[in-house]
Amino acid sequence: MEKSLLKRRQLLWYLGLGAVGAGGAAALHQTRNFGSTTESTIPVPKIQPRVSPALTTEKTKLPELQGINSWLNSEPLSLASLQGSVVLIQFWTFACINCQRTLPSMVKWHQQYASRGLKIISIHTPEFAFERDINNVKQAVEQRKITYPVAIDNEFQTWKAYENEYWPHLFLADRQGNLVYDHIGEGAYTETEQIINQLLG
Repeated sequence: MEKSLLKRRQLLWYLGLGAVGAGGAAALHQTRNFGSTTESTIPVPKIQPRVSPALTTEKTKLPELQGINSWLNSEPLSLASLQGSVVLIQFWTFACINCQRTLPSMVKWHQQYASRGLKIISIHTPEFAFERDINNVKQAVEQRKITYPVAIDNEFQTWKAYENEYWPHLFLADRQGNLVYDHIGEGAYTETEQIINQLLG
């Protein structure tokens, strides 16, 4: 976990967030749109964080959720059971300020698009010891008005299955379970919502 924390802090440093604060958080980020012939017009930093090679090609299936300790707002789910839905996976932890700033958009997307087939699954992977306490997670979920499923990944098994290294990090898959887009950090809300709409058809 110490290595993961170091990598997250390195990411924030590379993106300039340590120096420029919240303003830079919205402007500096990395996005990729898999299967698109055009590159994103959103500026990216010269030093880009590594993304798992396993998740960077067309027709790559999202890895299955693994080792989930418990679920909030849902019975246990599997990606296999969500075939036919557009699936948005977000890795986060409740004390991460960058994660906190993404949550209003996540909540809004759930409210607007769940009825059209969007399934958001929140993977809560703790950064610090107090974030492992499920009662603290429950309190954060209630405060942030999160009603979509929250998977408690205290043992980092799903984190490892996705070869993830960052908070927050979202992955978006089409109705066939193919990864089409992912985004590290804050920002790109308009772009992400446009892709959600495209996938929902």
